[in-house]
This record gives sequence, C-alpha cells and structure tokens, in this order.
Amino acid sequence: MLHKNISILSRFAPLVFISLFVLLPLSGCTTLSSASPEEKVATLVTKSEQVFTEFWSSNEKPLVQMRKLYPDARGIVILPGAIKGGFMFGAEGGSGVLLARDISGRWGYPAFYTMAAGSFGLQVGGQVSDIVLLLFSEKAVRSLVKNQGKLGADLGLTIGTVSTGVEASTTTNVGADIMAFSSGVGIFAGGSIEGAVMITRNDFNNAYYGDEVTPAQIVLDAAVSNPAADKLRSVLTQN
Repeated sequence: MLHKNISILSRFAPLVFISLFVLLPLSGCTTLSSASPEEKVATLVTKSEQVFTEFWSSNEKPLVQMRKLYPDARGIVILPGAIKGGFMFGAEGGSGVLLARDISGRWGYPAFYTMAAGSFGLQVGGQVSDIVLLLFSEKAVRSLVKNQGKLGADLGLTIGTVSTGVEASTTTNVGADIMAFSSGVGIFAGGSIEGAVMITRNDFNNAYYGDEVTPAQIVLDAAVSNPAADKLRSVLTQN
C-alpha cells in the first residue's frame, strides 16, 4: 500500500507541485488555513451547499443548461472557490465534495477530494471560481471513487465543459460522462478541465466521519453518515 501511494504521488507530483505553488501564497489569506480539519470540512460542506444553491438560482444560460441535465446525474462534485492561476503554467485546484444517488434516487453522504491540474496557455493572473461536475453514469461515479487519476483518458471518461464566460457547445458535449460547469468567466478558456487530477482527501474523510473510511465506503457502500451533511443532501434532493 505504501509503495502504491508513493507511486501515485510520484506520478502526479508535477501537477500537484504546480497547484501548490499557486495555492500556498494564497493560503495565508484564508481563515481556513489555521482551522482544524473538522472545522475545514464543516465549512467546505456549508460552502458546497451555498454554491449549488447559487448555481441553481442563476439565470446564466450555461447554468440553466445544468438544471436541465441535473435530473439525469448519478453523482455530483462541488468545488467551492477552486483557484486558478496562470503563471508560466496554468494551475487550478481546490477541495470539494463528491456525492452519489442510491438506487432509489436519494443522495448519499459526501466524500472529500482535491482537484489539482496543470496546463499550458492559460492567461496570467488568478481568480477564484466555483465548479460543479455532474456525473451521468455509474461508471463515472465508480471511476472517481475507486481511482486517483486524471479526469478523461486515464479514467476512460469523456468530459464536457461549460462556463458562464464561454459559449457552450451542446453538440460536442452530448453523451459526456461528466459535465463541468463553472461560474468563473473564462476559467476554461485556453485549457480544459480534462487532465485535472482528483485526489482523495483521506484526512478530511477521517475528520468528518470520526474514523478511517474510504470513499468507496462513504459513497458506494453507504457505510457511514454524518447528520451535518443532511442540509446539503436536502438541497440536492429538492432540486
């Protein structure tokens, strides 16, 4: 297991390094930097609920499209305040939650992930954006839960992206396993979310559920629960 984890970290080290290079200078500007893991995950769940509510109530054309597609989603990833910076290499990353529906359509409890990515050609500067990924197949849900890898080819998934700052191409997005929606103007311009690395946050999962748990136990097996997530689950269910 140790060898496997080292192999994963080694494989994605350049991408993670790029993201940390951007994120670390900004970390001192947030109150979360000095918070305990329990406080961080509680805040992340609350922000995820707020992001989804804001996306749902938006009249922006791409987010109207999200509402139309949402009933078909088998899972969802919400990344509040994902940070994008474009130095020599573009980089974006942020922590968020992944939830899935059970066979009756009810939303389960969240597992925690961090998305990190590096890409060429993004503009200089930095911005904060909220991102929502809709997962349209059981394959997409299981691939994210059971594997750490790049979104897209590494996991055998097709990705479609829609931003409020970029005109959506619905024809090229038809049949995508995952659709990514962003509130940030131009966050996907000059680069794609395909290739982003989804990294399991075991520290957040353990802090939130008070024990060592895996994403599979949380999302697929429904083996644990935390009533603090019930408001988020309710918001997802009511829409």
